Amino acid sequence: MAQMGLVVMGAGGRMGQTLIRTIHAMDGARVVGAVERAGSPHLGRDAGELAGIGPIDVKIADDPLPVFAKADGVLDFTAPQATVEFAGYAAQARIVHVIGTTGLSGKDEAAIAAAARHATIVKSGNMSLGVNLLSVLVRQAAKALDAADFDIEIVEMHHRHKVDAPSGTALLLGQAAAEGRGVDLAEQSVRVRDGHTGPREAGTIGFATLRGGSVVGEHSVILAGTGERIVLSHQAEDRAIFARGAVKAALWAHGRKPGLYSMLDVLGLA
Repeated sequence: MAQMGLVVMGAGGRMGQTLIRTIHAMDGARVVGAVERAGSPHLGRDAGELAGIGPIDVKIADDPLPVFAKADGVLDFTAPQATVEFAGYAAQARIVHVIGTTGLSGKDEAAIAAAARHATIVKSGNMSLGVNLLSVLVRQAAKALDAADFDIEIVEMHHRHKVDAPSGTALLLGQAAAEGRGVDLAEQSVRVRDGHTGPREAGTIGFATLRGGSVVGEHSVILAGTGERIVLSHQAEDRAIFARGAVKAALWAHGRKPGLYSMLDVLGLA
């Protein structure tokens, strides 16, 4: 069986290099392209050498169009504006686009959904298999435990360089909790508490964001009742877990009809 040819976007970054190493180590896929922003000091370098696995005869380029044309799929953990652009290119090329980018706006989400009419897109706030299983458990717990008796708080911590808050994973878990409760997350979420806030409003879903050091990612969903507390949590110890999930998503999506899918589809948990 032919290997799936994958392009890594942001190939010079920490996640891009992790993706290259992961693809190289997994069966069924190979790196056929690597893209960086214009002006990157990594342009022209062999992507494998940069990632520490030795030469793979794939030079890092700044033009995605030629590499998209020869690829079966794209792995993208970049930035919202770039991701929307890449989704359009993936639609033109009729290939798989795996999106791990976070911080997307409503307008960005709409553009990606439009691109999914022609591209097979798998998008998730977290590509970890464990986090996506956790989201299912959170939905079940939120559904089982009445809002009048249990308050939901989501606490997340990431490294000092992360630029969006709450994290995409925290929002994914918040959405799972909201679905379990049958409410709209946008209407029920509380992102900031400061000063004299008054008592907690029943039924809301709170978020707390911590940033510091080199933390890859820690998330806890707390269901706090009177006299008892349930904590569902996940700790990411290596960003390779996100890379492995992304490659698994690409392999799952290869050959499927265009559409917008999630990691729950990949895991058979949708």
